[in-house]
Amino acid sequence: MTSFMPPAERIWWKVPVGREEIVWILIALTWCLIMFFMMPYWHIYGKQNLSNEAYQTTPAKYGAKVQEGIDQHKVGEEAGVPIVHPPAGSDVYMLGRLWQWWPILELEKDKTYRLHLSSMDWQHGFSVQPININMQVVPGYEMVLTVTPDQAGEYGVVCNEYCGIGHHTMVGKIYVKE
Repeated sequence: MTSFMPPAERIWWKVPVGREEIVWILIALTWCLIMFFMMPYWHIYGKQNLSNEAYQTTPAKYGAKVQEGIDQHKVGEEAGVPIVHPPAGSDVYMLGRLWQWWPILELEKDKTYRLHLSSMDWQHGFSVQPININMQVVPGYEMVLTVTPDQAGEYGVVCNEYCGIGHHTMVGKIYVKE
């Protein structure tokens, strides 16, 4: 059969399927079923999907929360950006704005924190390097995720959603102390 045959003579479900096509259909179906059942497994046991919460807010309200956290827990300053060391188990606030993650966080190893994130202006991507934390941060929403740093060191926070001409300079830091 060809595409030059009249429409009445080329009804697709009446055309016999070749052996090679059946093999590829079975391979694709098998792979789809494997992926279908692996997704819940990866979510529960793979620890690669963050469990988080989202709340509506305004940039003014969220900015006030961040400033309150800075006023209570500021321990220093680096290049004009405050360094905040909140107590373990507390709520920690970080905001994204053109073109900066603010403030710098100083957390303790093996302690749990509730990290609150929001944007003051545009959509930003919150990506902690070199570990696998990646979130969308948008204005008007406060994203909350529970984090327990398990390795000491300095972690970079980068914006991975294009947010304007200074996007490539939008970096922040999280220090994890022993």
